[in-house]
Amino acid sequence: MFEYAPAPESVRPQIKEHYGLFVDGKFTDAADGADFKSVNPSTEEVLFTVAEAGAADVQNSVAAARRAQEAVWGPMSGAERGKYLFRIARLLQEKAREFAVAESLDNGKPIKETRDFDVPTAAQHFFYHAGWADKLAYAGLGSDPRPLGVIGQVIPWNFPLLMLAWKIAPALACGNTVVLKPAETTPLTALMFAELCQEADLPPGVVNILPGAGGTGAALVDSAVDKIAFTGSTAVGRAIAKSIAGSKKRLTLELGGKAANIVFDDAAVDQAVEGIVNGIFFNQGHVCCAGSRLLVQESVADEVLARLKDRVTTLRVGDPLDKNTDIGAINSAEQLERIAALTDAGSGEGAEVWQPDCDLPDRGFWFRPTVFTGVQQSMRIAKEEIFGPVLSVLTFRTPDEAIAKANNTPYGLSAGVWTEKGSKILWAAERLRAGVVWANTFNQFDAASPFGGLKESGYGREGGRQGLEAYLDV
Repeated sequence: MFEYAPAPESVRPQIKEHYGLFVDGKFTDAADGADFKSVNPSTEEVLFTVAEAGAADVQNSVAAARRAQEAVWGPMSGAERGKYLFRIARLLQEKAREFAVAESLDNGKPIKETRDFDVPTAAQHFFYHAGWADKLAYAGLGSDPRPLGVIGQVIPWNFPLLMLAWKIAPALACGNTVVLKPAETTPLTALMFAELCQEADLPPGVVNILPGAGGTGAALVDSAVDKIAFTGSTAVGRAIAKSIAGSKKRLTLELGGKAANIVFDDAAVDQAVEGIVNGIFFNQGHVCCAGSRLLVQESVADEVLARLKDRVTTLRVGDPLDKNTDIGAINSAEQLERIAALTDAGSGEGAEVWQPDCDLPDRGFWFRPTVFTGVQQSMRIAKEEIFGPVLSVLTFRTPDEAIAKANNTPYGLSAGVWTEKGSKILWAAERLRAGVVWANTFNQFDAASPFGGLKESGYGREGGRQGLEAYLDV
């Protein structure tokens, strides 16, 4: 392995000591004065404190969003709304480096990921949906599509800024206003986005940001919004669906996954190995659609595993703000505990665990990239979403067996297929029960492409023309 000199990121964003809630265009403390701390997962140091929204704050935010939607944003022409979205997109690009560093500090992910993926893709979603704002009548969703009203949105901690963009951009383009709750452990870039909304002169109340924990999210779900959009765990998604059942609220859910990454014997092995690594170790495995189950054909299994282990030994684990880092910190102590518990369960059930020999920092939440072989479908590591840098390897003999094993899961968010035969790609994609199927690649996203799952991975689509429908009354 090459020796790399440290390449630390020199930019440091101006992080305030305390952030308030963003309600009706202004920052304010919580009605009950509650706040909490946000911690840097790579050092365990407190970054800042932030107000924690309660039920009264949720109610005030929804009321502000309702006023803005009915008086300003809803009646505004699509062309004018699009100008605001274009302005937001340009500001995100101008401040891209600052947002990238802030995301790495608050989340723990490597700077090269926030710099090259998170922030650019977030800006792309605002550019893309800005273009749709005055063309909704031509989206194939009826000649007179109308906004739903006020949208309550709850996002996870794995892609804080990107998930915000996935949710807010289409909602605003369609004429809705938003009350968004960022994850408790990663509110920083959402609050910086609120400041950006002020700089863009977005009308007050159009976007409201309410940091908080589960209680804040529950209050938002129970509030007088017209739709809930949630990304997170299947268990919470199921609880939200039960909570609003029988009401008139719309709901879209993007939930967990246990994606199969299928490598056939005619695949380009080096290319497949890169795709496997990207599929499971990107963002420390904190990805709903991560390729956490590798299904490799028996005849090439030994070769693929040997090359995979060689490649994993070159991954660099460490300081997220070092541009050489491939794998950063686990987002929280709680998530690290879950990853460790499921890894122990895999070893206890008889799977063989392999990890590269690499030094981990003394402070922070860290976990080595892990590969399990000898995995059976009945094992927890093959069934449960680990949401960490842990890969379970299974083998198959025939294509039919590969599809059967891939579909043997309650989840259905994504899958990958590696083969040089286009006919085999189409054959497999038709049979895989997954919302997204990648061919000879993995974790590729575009604002123009719809994303979403089947089965317990949720329903509804985000992105593309199809994603607009969830925010329109058609």
